[in-house]
Amino acid sequence: MRFLPTPIAGAFVVEQERHADERGFFARTWCANELAAQGLEPALSQCSVSFNRRRGTLRGLHYQAPPFAEVKIVRCTRGAMFDVGLDLRPDSPSFGRWLGVELTAENGRALYLPRGVAHGFYSLADETEVEYQISAPHVPEAARGVRWNDRFHAVEWPGPVEVLSARDRDYPDLLPARLEELRGLVA
Repeated sequence: MRFLPTPIAGAFVVEQERHADERGFFARTWCANELAAQGLEPALSQCSVSFNRRRGTLRGLHYQAPPFAEVKIVRCTRGAMFDVGLDLRPDSPSFGRWLGVELTAENGRALYLPRGVAHGFYSLADETEVEYQISAPHVPEAARGVRWNDRFHAVEWPGPVEVLSARDRDYPDLLPARLEELRGLVA
């Protein structure tokens, strides 16, 4: 596994080191020892999958409030997606910044997002499937989000949003008034 730094403090693009032969290839997608050696969270509590029927589906921007904040490793196992992390940690040097990475089944890349970084993505292809490896159990009462098109963070999504849940549409903007709620997110 190769860990490439990003503009978001503590977030990394994770590349597979594929070992190929006549059968295809083999690669690790998660290794506690390699994560720990990078100073990253090696705990794994649950794995989840998201299937998105249509190109232009947007999910996010999601996070869990403290003390239930979670680390995520996100990868595309079918199709293609534009994956986004938004730093919500007020004390982070990259607070309010976002990053976007194209993840596809072919490129095998993943995005490692530390606690306090909201996650969202945009499906670049029909029938896109996304796999999540998550450090903490999902706690419905702690589920939060930031509006996908808030002018504060100004994420540049790669196309028109065709499918968006009411929940994601109705999340609040990231306003200074919400900073106190975010103080518990680890930088």
